Amino acid sequence: MQLKEALSELRKLEKKKFVQSVDLVINLKGIDVKKDNIATVVSIPHKIKDKRVCGFFTQRSDVVKTVTQPDFIKYKDKKMMKSLVKDFDFFIAVAPLMPSVATNFGKILGPTGKMPTPQLGILPKEDPAMIKAVIEKINKSIKVRVKEASVKVCIGREDMSDSNILENAESFYRGLVNVLPTKNENVKSVMLKLTMSTPIKVEIK
Repeated sequence: MQLKEALSELRKLEKKKFVQSVDLVINLKGIDVKKDNIATVVSIPHKIKDKRVCGFFTQRSDVVKTVTQPDFIKYKDKKMMKSLVKDFDFFIAVAPLMPSVATNFGKILGPTGKMPTPQLGILPKEDPAMIKAVIEKINKSIKVRVKEASVKVCIGREDMSDSNILENAESFYRGLVNVLPTKNENVKSVMLKLTMSTPIKVEIK
């Protein structure tokens, strides 16, 4: 079934009491998830929701929740550290602070895939316009790390238009396939689903 048809079928299902997410499930084959170490950030054309972003800066920012260097010491407390990591989807940092961020937060942020990276999250300076621009980019990005042979991501919400959902799905699919060792050959199957629905198998070309 084509993506558009599958989405139409999902729209016909009984409505829930909440706005469901629209998820794309990509099942992989011929990949050793431990050895191949596949991780990427895929840009999508339409924002799904505002991400919760925190910045590691030398001074407080009016644009984003900030953890300044003098605050680092208090996150040696495991409870505070866990709470910080849980409360935010993305972390950004100014470049000069990165060695200290890596030392103090790397062990926790690294395994969760939330460590600031040059690709998305390390800024050359603490400029409000630059911070706003990177947050805008984050809000239209999906960070993925392949830990098993199936990748499931939210590519939209029920209250978004069909065209926006479909464009997000196609963009994410192309972005992920592009980093796979043998591209399309590594894709076993693709499915589209709502939060509470059964997946529908689809074709994306």
